[in-house]
Amino acid sequence: QVQLVESGGGLVQPGGSLRLSCAASGIRFSLVSMGWYRQAPGKERELVASIRSGGSTYYVDSVKGRFTISRDNAKNTVYLQMNSLKPADTAVYYCTVRDTTYWGQGTQVTVSS
Repeated sequence: QVQLVESGGGLVQPGGSLRLSCAASGIRFSLVSMGWYRQAPGKERELVASIRSGGSTYYVDSVKGRFTISRDNAKNTVYLQMNSLKPADTAVYYCTVRDTTYWGQGTQVTVSS
């Protein structure tokens, strides 16, 4: 079965950095688009970034220039490098295979001094 396992979340001060990882299994990873969503308390889940099989990327405006999504098809892993973090980035971050019902369990990112 398909499994998505996120890691790399934690507590960081404003201006700091984190790198999230999502290891996928049970899918032909190199052929699918992957995405990172986030959900803050009391807010709807939003798409943060996505990457197609060919490598083209999308970012929500609020993270452009700060976050970078990438993938390593040899490791079946997608990454989200998050720099210049702000308190507004605090949320649970989820990995997903785009256009499917496959989601990871989520990893908490807290940006606070």
